[in-house]
Amino acid sequence: MTLGAPGQVAAGPTDEPPGLPFDQFYAGHVNRVHRALALALGDSGLAREATDEAMARAYARWDRVSRLDNPAGWVFRVGLNWATSWWRKVRRERPPMTDERHPAVAAPDPAALAARTALDRLPTSQRTVIVCRVLLDLSTAETATVLDLSEGTVKSRLSRGLAELRAALAEKE
Repeated sequence: MTLGAPGQVAAGPTDEPPGLPFDQFYAGHVNRVHRALALALGDSGLAREATDEAMARAYARWDRVSRLDNPAGWVFRVGLNWATSWWRKVRRERPPMTDERHPAVAAPDPAALAARTALDRLPTSQRTVIVCRVLLDLSTAETATVLDLSEGTVKSRLSRGLAELRAALAEKE
C-alpha cells in the first residue's frame, strides 16, 4: 500500500471505507494523530494545535483526502509540517523557550518515563521515523512517503534511533 503525499490522491485500496464521513474519521483518528505528533514534536500543546490545524485542513479537502490510501498519514504529515513552520516562525521572532515553559507529556510509570525521556533526546528526524513506524504502524514505504524520504533513509534513521533508545534505556537499568 502507498500513501498519497499531502495534496495528492493515491490510487488503490484505502484503509478507510469509501465515502467515510469526516466525523467518523475524526473520531477514530484524532487522538492517535495527537499522540503521534506529541511524541514526534516533544510538546503536547503544540501537537494539539498541529492536530487541530491538520484536521481542519483535512475537513476542507475531505473529498480528496478521503480517497488517499491513508488519510491519517496525510493528517500526521500536514500537522508535522504546520508545527515545523510554527517553530521556524517562533525562532525568528522570539528567544528559545526553556523546558519549564513547555513541559513534556507526563508518563504514567517509571519505565514509560524512561522511554519517553530517551525518545525526547533523539534528534527529531529519528524520533519522527520511530513514531511513524511504531506508534502509527506505518510500513517503511508508507513512512518514506509520509515524511518525503527515501526508504533507505527511513531504515537508517529507524536503525540508528532504535540503537540509541536501547543504549539509553540500558544505561537507566
